[in-house]
Amino acid sequence: MNRKCLAALAVVILLGTIARAQTATPGFLPPPTGETTLQPKCACADLRSLTSYDFSIESATLIPATADAPERCRVKGLIQPEIQFEVNLPATWNRRFYMFGNGGYAGESLDAPNRIGQRSAAIRRGFVVADTNTGHDAATEPLGTFAVNRQKLLDYAFRSLHTTAETGKRIAEAYFGAKPTRSYYEGCSTGGRQGLILAQRFPDDFDGIVAGAPVLNFSGTMTGYTQMAQALAKTPIPYAKLQLLAEKIYAQCDEKDGLKDGLIDDPRKCQFCPSCDLPQCAEGADKADCFTAAQLSTLQQIYGDVKSQGKTIFPGWPVGAEIAGPNGRSGWDNWIIHEKGQPTISVNFSESFFRYLAFKNPNFKYADFDFDKDPQRLEWIHNVLDATDPDLSRLQKRGSKLLMYFGWADPALNAQMGVDYYESVLQKMGAETKNFFRLFMVPGMFHCGGGVGCSSFDKLTPLMQWVEKGPAPDSLTGAQILNGKTVRTRPLCAYPQVAKYKGSGSIDDAANFHCQ
Repeated sequence: MNRKCLAALAVVILLGTIARAQTATPGFLPPPTGETTLQPKCACADLRSLTSYDFSIESATLIPATADAPERCRVKGLIQPEIQFEVNLPATWNRRFYMFGNGGYAGESLDAPNRIGQRSAAIRRGFVVADTNTGHDAATEPLGTFAVNRQKLLDYAFRSLHTTAETGKRIAEAYFGAKPTRSYYEGCSTGGRQGLILAQRFPDDFDGIVAGAPVLNFSGTMTGYTQMAQALAKTPIPYAKLQLLAEKIYAQCDEKDGLKDGLIDDPRKCQFCPSCDLPQCAEGADKADCFTAAQLSTLQQIYGDVKSQGKTIFPGWPVGAEIAGPNGRSGWDNWIIHEKGQPTISVNFSESFFRYLAFKNPNFKYADFDFDKDPQRLEWIHNVLDATDPDLSRLQKRGSKLLMYFGWADPALNAQMGVDYYESVLQKMGAETKNFFRLFMVPGMFHCGGGVGCSSFDKLTPLMQWVEKGPAPDSLTGAQILNGKTVRTRPLCAYPQVAKYKGSGSIDDAANFHCQ
């Protein structure tokens, strides 16, 4: 290692230590002067010496260019106590830092194919890219089992996000001799919750945040899962009847927006009532073209609000996800109902939550949950894990931007949760909310993508343009892609606006719609 590079690394370590003892200064770094891109000032292997009291570098390897990504320096490290992280540094840097989030209970291998794909896409654009496993290994600690170690719970809930971002930026500065001028975060599901955690608790970490389908009310979502599970355990809905359910719902709700296009633009406009709007079987009969009274009661509990002591604590599921996606499977498949009667993802997630995160009782079963007593026991985990704080004043003051999106037909997470959060921020922050926070609701989209809507759209580029140039995006253009071919485009409008047909032209062309 040359002395100049060694000195630079020492300075980065020192300044990073000092920065942790001080309050971060709000505001953007000034835009780069002169150079718009940078090349490394050190050899990749030199980064092995970049070790601080709170993190260590395990490897720093120069990776040759491939068909998927250009040459990059791949740094793997450990943040105390067990947070694994990875930072990839391109040969030519665009002066921007990018971090992406996790899914479910996290703990993913950093070499998982989907993570490699997202990382490679960002490297191709010239970003320094960081990601983390949040402090545990799902291969040895599946679902929520890691949370019996309360430090790991805190790392998963929020700490790993801030420390990984901080460490990644320090590594970038050591390698290129300059700080990032802009920093961006992107994630969906748990990654969406992580984005909101960053916006609410660490607003100085990122200039722009994409939070997709965030499980922002994690504890509330688990109670929602439990209400569904208890109802379905008492009287299951046969998988074979999901097509009938979807047909009846879409027949009633599709045209509420004035256009029959196979989409429900806003499920709230369709007052669907299972016992009123579905065919009921004759007493004692259970046929394929009707629902028994007990089955209708189960559906009512799925679509109905979750209540505790007579008060609503979580909204009922919107209609729309019952429909079959491009693969021919219902959106409910394996989230709400399993075709073979096995435990669904939602059951596994909720039981693990109550056993290891909330109640620390490994024998707890969803059937044991008491809706009048147990919600009160969730207050502490709500404060640790949930991302429901509507006060985004620090984010606003800094000038950072938040772009959130949700599929109206999400079978995994309740889309109403996203709308409720946006409305709470609007109530807290007032009309200025739209200047730093935009929500995009996507009709027909399943969890983080897929479904029957125009669920393929670029989130990061519009966010970058908003941060670096302005103004805020009033709409995004979504595409429905089947077998590699775009079959429909549609504007995705900033909430509360929706796409309205102009009255002529193809309903599959976004140009024939406007937001209102």
